[in-house]
Amino acid sequence: MPKPDRYLYVFLDEAGNFDFSPKGTPYFLIGAITKERPFLACHDLNELKYDLVEKGIGIEYFHAAEDQQNTRNEVFAIIKKNLFDVRYDSVIVEKRKTGPALQAPQKFYPKMLGYLLRHILECHTLAKYKEVIVFTDDIPISKKKKAVEKAIKETLSEMLPKSARYRIYHHASKSNFDLQVADYFNWAIYRKWTRNDLRSFNVIQTVVKSEFDIFKTGTTHYY
Repeated sequence: MPKPDRYLYVFLDEAGNFDFSPKGTPYFLIGAITKERPFLACHDLNELKYDLVEKGIGIEYFHAAEDQQNTRNEVFAIIKKNLFDVRYDSVIVEKRKTGPALQAPQKFYPKMLGYLLRHILECHTLAKYKEVIVFTDDIPISKKKKAVEKAIKETLSEMLPKSARYRIYHHASKSNFDLQVADYFNWAIYRKWTRNDLRSFNVIQTVVKSEFDIFKTGTTHYY
């Protein structure tokens, strides 16, 4: 009996903004959860959502930066028990070390995303998979959306074996529990880097495979 086809899923999320000035966030972080099915956390998160509704908390979807601490605790508890066969990778950018020529979002975002995807794909035996399926949050800005799509397509086209295929979906994170989990992972890493807050990071650290400080050796500050 032939083995079922295998698919590699990548769920992308970002933290920080594109304001390259002292008023902007100190870091920009782009990270990804990579895994295969089954996605067991989705059932538990759906149950939690309706548990909260019954308690009078009319939550539409989970978003770490906006959720109450009690809700975050419960979401992280679900994440913790569903870490099997999950990996997380991230690229950390100290924004003041980013040269002016790279600061435009249409240049900056695809470049950082390309580094992240290339690393993720190099860590997998891609010949095992029929497809790589990439999900990002919906991108309302048309120029940025085109840049993101171009970066993903160029990287996957370069890395994937000729026999493999890939698909890219830009879905609103509120419609996808795994994008919401990716948001929680990113929030935990971002808190670690910006506030030295390790409480949430300690929950997920066993599956955090990389935190690549891309400008670590840089010495020039542009603002």
